[in-house]
Amino acid sequence: MSAQILVVDDEEFVRQALRHVLEPEGYVVMEAPHGGIAMELFRKHSIGLVIIDLLMPEQEGLETILMMRRLSPQVKIIAISGGGRFGMTYLLEVAEKLGANRTLPKPLDRQELVATVRELLTGEAL
Repeated sequence: MSAQILVVDDEEFVRQALRHVLEPEGYVVMEAPHGGIAMELFRKHSIGLVIIDLLMPEQEGLETILMMRRLSPQVKIIAISGGGRFGMTYLLEVAEKLGANRTLPKPLDRQELVATVRELLTGEAL
């Protein structure tokens, strides 16, 4: 069975773009617009990897990463962020300290994303 990936981002076009990149690679992609819905899906499904934006309404990414780590210490997490209006790229560093396995700045590079997902899920680098 293919690994299930949960993409959490408040921007629908980002979620759709990630789906279009990851599904052809053989992954099953689930989507959530914020951390609250992400946690519902996370509890109900066997998620192998989470790609999560840090700045979202309702429940932001850092809080969600902490919650996911408490429930499933082994889950792989990639934190993504464009830094928001204020260019807060330090949030990616904070995400790593809170449990993200990798961080990627937006806009995402397709090849880097696929390579990072593959490495985290299989242990193989491209």
